[in-house]
Amino acid sequence: MLKVRSRVAVGPLRRPVIAPIPLSSVDALVEELRPAEPMIAIRPRTLRRTAETFVQTFPGDVLYAVKCNPEPTVLRALWRGGVRHFDCASLQEIRTVRSLFVDAKIHYMHPIKMPAAIRQAYAEFGVRDFSVDSAEEIEKVVAATDGADDLGIYVRLAMPKGQTVYDLSGKFGADAAEMPALLRQARAAAKVLGVCFHVGSQCMEPAVYERALDLAGRVIAEAGVAIDGIDVGGGFPVSYPDVTPPALELYFAAIRRGFAKLELAPGTRLWCEPGRALVAAGASLVVQVEARRGDVLYINDGVYGSLSDAGVPKWRFPARVARKADGSPLSADGGTTGFAFYGPTCDSADFMQGPFTLPSDVKTGDWIELGQLGAYGACLRTAFNGFDRTLMTEVRDEPLLSTPGHLDDQGTNTGNPVVTNALA
Repeated sequence: MLKVRSRVAVGPLRRPVIAPIPLSSVDALVEELRPAEPMIAIRPRTLRRTAETFVQTFPGDVLYAVKCNPEPTVLRALWRGGVRHFDCASLQEIRTVRSLFVDAKIHYMHPIKMPAAIRQAYAEFGVRDFSVDSAEEIEKVVAATDGADDLGIYVRLAMPKGQTVYDLSGKFGADAAEMPALLRQARAAAKVLGVCFHVGSQCMEPAVYERALDLAGRVIAEAGVAIDGIDVGGGFPVSYPDVTPPALELYFAAIRRGFAKLELAPGTRLWCEPGRALVAAGASLVVQVEARRGDVLYINDGVYGSLSDAGVPKWRFPARVARKADGSPLSADGGTTGFAFYGPTCDSADFMQGPFTLPSDVKTGDWIELGQLGAYGACLRTAFNGFDRTLMTEVRDEPLLSTPGHLDDQGTNTGNPVVTNALA
């Protein structure tokens, strides 16, 4: 008899919550636990405040891109901040959100889906909105839902390359020339018809959204059909070392202008799908130095773990020494060095070029906090080489970097990003 079983790269039992009561800071956490394994420190207050910023200031509905961080603690914090819509790309994401929030509005925004997944999303989880980017996908959604009369179909428009770190124009989206026919086809099947797009991750130019909306307006006019919604996607940037994005309000202002120029019917929906911008500052990774060789540190997490973006993409993260292993004071005037990292696996590709700026006297056994890892950190972990354990907890301190336009703890907009509680 054939036996089939499934597995996950990182099972929940291998990621225990180790501190049910949040401690005041990463420093206090390291002082008490002295963790020998990588540790994710989640900041629910930061996540809640950031969600409040988007919900209060974006001129439409905010759909959190669950792929960026599906951790239940993160999702609950965003819910407390007012997020009620969730952009899901798989049945597992849909299942997770629905298990946490019965009243959540879930949108299946992956443009290519299996019929069985569409059917289950619709029938079992109450999903009504689906993204598509081809005639085949429209037919697939209609067939899998037995021609339901309450479908929301959002046709994805491909974007030209913009000023983004990650260009997302290659994999999904229909060319502008194809869009009018697709919109007419979808209009015949959908109760709600929309246009969606994604300008790319870490977009550093607010005007890109206005130009994208202008392109959407041209294909809508050519299609000659009524449109019920526009989804401008994600791409809103956050701060990293040497990266200071424009204020969030500049992006929202560009979107307001571009949306107004479309002169769509009153009541037309406007959506956005932030991921990184909502959760990046909401967690830090704490690692321990296993060895030092010159300006290279061997640490107990890496590109097969929570630091995938620090590998080939060469993202830099704010870094600080959280605690010296021998209990000696953190040096304030001993100078700094730009370090590279090697992760714990046997693969030489487990390398993070950085540079990550740390005190020059960092040594084996010291603990390092790496910030801005609430986005695409722990959710990208693998079990390669057996290094799949990660501790998780919560803290109340502020993130290492703030992003212009986000709310601080007093509810006011932050200014330029600054490194807090750091020697670098």
